[in-house]
Amino acid sequence: MDPALVQRLVTEIEQQDMSTAAHTWRVVLYARALAERFDLPDHQMELITHGAALHDIGKLDIPRKILIKPARLTAEEFEVIKQHPITGQARLVSLGVEEELILDLVRAHHERWDGLGYPLGLKGEEIPLAARVFSVIDTFDALTSYRPYRHEVGERAADHAIEELERGRGTWYWADAVDAFVQLYRGESLGWILHYYNDTACGVSYRPDAPIGPPST
Repeated sequence: MDPALVQRLVTEIEQQDMSTAAHTWRVVLYARALAERFDLPDHQMELITHGAALHDIGKLDIPRKILIKPARLTAEEFEVIKQHPITGQARLVSLGVEEELILDLVRAHHERWDGLGYPLGLKGEEIPLAARVFSVIDTFDALTSYRPYRHEVGERAADHAIEELERGRGTWYWADAVDAFVQLYRGESLGWILHYYNDTACGVSYRPDAPIGPPST
């Protein structure tokens, strides 16, 4: 996939949803670290990092008022959110993206190992490998970063996120991916990502009047 297209699309996603600004770069770095742990060949690592950068491209089709809502979503709003993996894959296909690994990651990153995820309810090894791995990364980052409904992140957020992943091991998440990510975290291989690409450093803001657009860095 053309890196220039990846960068253009990432910029569009950031303009739609400020919470993806630092999030995008963190999950890309986490994905590369985890891909290296699984000893994947270079070309697959490149595809996984592209897929990680574009995993939320479907949010371009979601009304911004839903994305930045500072309160719990209604059932109807959540149903809209649940469509972003499908619309994201469709958008990439319309742009000529053919790499199955990227398309699989975008479409299936919210599926659960026990089959209770979305949008298709895939279960176990029905879930593509890249998506199984990335769902662990996406959850960890969501629990350790700001969101429209959560303006503060505690000092032990990363520890709590690891505990949450371990509770979901074999139910929400593929056990092998959880084990590999936890080993990386406890081996202190990921701390620099949280330190240098945290939301505060990247200028993420959730003021109600925050402008549409990427943060200044």
